[in-house]
Amino acid sequence: MRNAFIRGLTKLAESDERIVFLTGDLGYKLFDDFATRYPGRFLNAGVAEQNMVGVAAGLASEGFRPFVYSIATFATLRCLEQIRDDVCYNGLPVTIVGVGGGFSYGANGPTHHATEDLAIMRALPNMTVIAPGDPVEAEQSIAAIATLDGPAYLRLGRAGDRVVHKTRPKFQIGRAITVQNGEDCTLIATGGMLPSAVRAADLLATRNISARVVSMHTVKPLDKCVLKESCNTKLTVTLEEHSYIGGLGSAVSEWMAIEHIKQRLLIIAAKDCFTRKTGSQSAICKENGIDSESIAHRVWEKLK
Repeated sequence: MRNAFIRGLTKLAESDERIVFLTGDLGYKLFDDFATRYPGRFLNAGVAEQNMVGVAAGLASEGFRPFVYSIATFATLRCLEQIRDDVCYNGLPVTIVGVGGGFSYGANGPTHHATEDLAIMRALPNMTVIAPGDPVEAEQSIAAIATLDGPAYLRLGRAGDRVVHKTRPKFQIGRAITVQNGEDCTLIATGGMLPSAVRAADLLATRNISARVVSMHTVKPLDKCVLKESCNTKLTVTLEEHSYIGGLGSAVSEWMAIEHIKQRLLIIAAKDCFTRKTGSQSAICKENGIDSESIAHRVWEKLK
């Protein structure tokens, strides 16, 4: 997703001189082309993420559209006060880009596991929260974000993310993408869980369960129309590489409670604890029961 993101941003910067890119001492080779093309609009702020967000807020107040890039835990948790007070309070068009959502940096341990970022960002007033499901969505999301009048959080994977969409879907903020139709259950995935959702649907099909798969790439605001459609199936399932608390599942359950929606809901997410074991992303996802096989098994058990 990182490569898709910078491709989209480089393309957008060509036609929009307001685009400014700030990085917290990350991605040297990845951003070489952008820095060469637009040297006056590229800034390495160093390992000073709080200051970087403050600078971005100042640039936005002068008419620029800054994109601020760092590892997801650093971009959100370390800079929370600046994001809240400098950016969100003033409604400035600053995009916080968090790379390595979920367990993408699995081997680096809990300091790099971004499992609270969706909850924290969606709690901030004026903030739009976007988590593309694959590199195709990630690249398209940039132009969509550029149309926003206020702050946004863009949650990306890392490298090697699987491409799900064989053709370019219509990407709109707040409008989910239906990847495949199904009648028995609806698997609503956000971020890097989309490939796992597709694989889980294939596994369920071997048990004669027809699963609809939806990419809920915008966690805030939710696509309520698609959520209502999911209630036409026997079970709505939310999938996220994030804590069970405060993420997509919480957002959907809040919506159901407020709207008095009577529907069976299964929230599949990471455990509410630190993952102290280090390992690959796939290994840690399996440890948390959010791999494709575990998803298919839990849905099967629920539908039984």
